[in-house]
Amino acid sequence: MVSMDIFHADAFSAIQLTAAVEKIPYRPALLGSLGLFEADRIRVEWAVIEKREGTLALIPTSERGAPLPEQLAIKRDIRSFRTVRLAKADTIRASELQNIRAFGTESDLQTVQQEVATRMARLRNDLELTLENHRLGAIQGIVVDADGTTPLVDWYAEWNISQAAEIDFALGTSTTDVRGKCGQVKRQMMVAAKGAWLPGTQIFGFASDGFFDALVGHDNVKQTYLNWTAAADLRQPLAYETFQYGGITFVNYRGTDDGSTVAIAADKCRFFPVGANGVFRVAQSPAETFDFVNTPGLDVYAMTIPDRDRNASVRIELYSYPLFICTRPEMLQRARKA
Repeated sequence: MVSMDIFHADAFSAIQLTAAVEKIPYRPALLGSLGLFEADRIRVEWAVIEKREGTLALIPTSERGAPLPEQLAIKRDIRSFRTVRLAKADTIRASELQNIRAFGTESDLQTVQQEVATRMARLRNDLELTLENHRLGAIQGIVVDADGTTPLVDWYAEWNISQAAEIDFALGTSTTDVRGKCGQVKRQMMVAAKGAWLPGTQIFGFASDGFFDALVGHDNVKQTYLNWTAAADLRQPLAYETFQYGGITFVNYRGTDDGSTVAIAADKCRFFPVGANGVFRVAQSPAETFDFVNTPGLDVYAMTIPDRDRNASVRIELYSYPLFICTRPEMLQRARKA
């Protein structure tokens, strides 16, 4: 029988568990794998963001000796935003560990460690899905909660910026100049960048199934590739693949299987910059325990909470304190299939 006193051992301290859970493999999420969000590991619960509006202006000619026109002061807006708390728990009961042992060993400690690792991995998968949902919201300018409707932060409203009008790609019309539509997306994004656009910046378009299929099947798109070796690719199923066209990397984004929990809306495409200067960031706050107070925030925290009254169970808890930030929501573009 496994003694529940085992959870008071160093192996189950919050610090040890946090170090271990960071090594648990999880299904990589597409936005997470892009390395799009630069991490700011803060020591407090509030992220302070300064937005500066710089403008370019032509300098008029003037007579020698005449007074010089003064440069306009740069407008600054400093705001603070609180990181959010993402937390979930699982409970291991003493009866679940009764009379079991790890395969090939008599070690109670290893048995418990394996069970904790299994439960933690399940919690970590749920957390990763949640973080992907927050990232997906950030590249669209509005981060929503798990219900899909409650906004956690609307970066358009916070910065008093109007969302770019939806571009009609008119993919249902065979004569549409699709390359011209791509050029419109790029121009609008570059103009809105105001210095954030770098020589290596790329545009990604996360497309729903309907938008992506209509794009790769459009007559003008197929005509472009007709005499290229790449034309063979268009004759193959491209479900959840990546397709380069018009200076944009289109991705048939695969979200959750229900098509709604984490997904691009039907017949839509959302465009965002990759490799732009500071457009996307994520602030990470420390956990709410003495073990981590005033330390730089980590991606995830894990801990166990034993039942101190009856010693009959232990709760496994997983925490994260992120804030996914879009500093240039005016750069984000959107389109519909039509």
